[in-house]
Amino acid sequence: MTSHSPAERGAGRGGGLRARWRRARNSPPSKLRRRAGAAVRLAAALMLAGGVYTFLAPSVQAQEDVALSTAAQQGKEIFDNSCITCHGRNAQGIEGRGPSLIGVGSASVEFQVETGRMPMARQEAQAERKAPLFNAEDTQKLAAYIQELGGGPQIPSGPLTHDMNADPEALSRGGELFRLNCTSCHGFGGGGGALSSGKYAPSLTGVSERDIYAAMLSGPQNMPVFGDNQLTPDQKRDIITYITGQLQDGGDPGGFNLGRFGPITEGLAIFLVGITALVFTCLWIAGKS
Repeated sequence: MTSHSPAERGAGRGGGLRARWRRARNSPPSKLRRRAGAAVRLAAALMLAGGVYTFLAPSVQAQEDVALSTAAQQGKEIFDNSCITCHGRNAQGIEGRGPSLIGVGSASVEFQVETGRMPMARQEAQAERKAPLFNAEDTQKLAAYIQELGGGPQIPSGPLTHDMNADPEALSRGGELFRLNCTSCHGFGGGGGALSSGKYAPSLTGVSERDIYAAMLSGPQNMPVFGDNQLTPDQKRDIITYITGQLQDGGDPGGFNLGRFGPITEGLAIFLVGITALVFTCLWIAGKS
């Protein structure tokens, strides 16, 4: 048996410890260590991304010190006197009373206020059209305030319909677009119709060009939003041209206003009335003879 001195045994033990330390250092980390390291790196990345977003992203809250134009300042006075109880300070909304108006744009304000739907007298399934509370000038001031406060869709300047003399095909294009996008709720004749949960699509009779354009931009109540990605501005003008030029001013092709359900319904009604009248006339003549 070979004997080793204490120094040799100590050196052997030291060498073994150093070898095991080198193996542990060079060996791949355990699964638990890998998971812990990944979690730490993920948390650091999320904190960094959140900090960068907070620093660079625009705030969605209304700024109290935002610089307003003269018209918007006057609109703010109207808002504080008539709208703040439901929509809150700086139009940020009050839960259970009124939604936030940040980002709805001037188009939504013009539609809701010009048609008298706002202010609402009481909470209902749907705001009904009624006589407007504000005149056109005050409505524009309110719209300017909401627009400058949070931005959003705006009704473009210039004509909102096509000149049918210069563009005679606008009416047919608008009719096709109307039938594809609007008739499921408003009906083929624009007379409106019932929807779910006590709501309804209103009649388009007597609705102004600006109100129709604003409704397409803002999507009030159950109506979907038709932004410029869904319908281009020219397509919106085509639809408005059809509504105002055909449905509102085009008259009734059947001669009588039977709700514009279509030529078959009107023809059937005329046939039944005519046949009934002829039968009674024949019976009356036979009785006299």
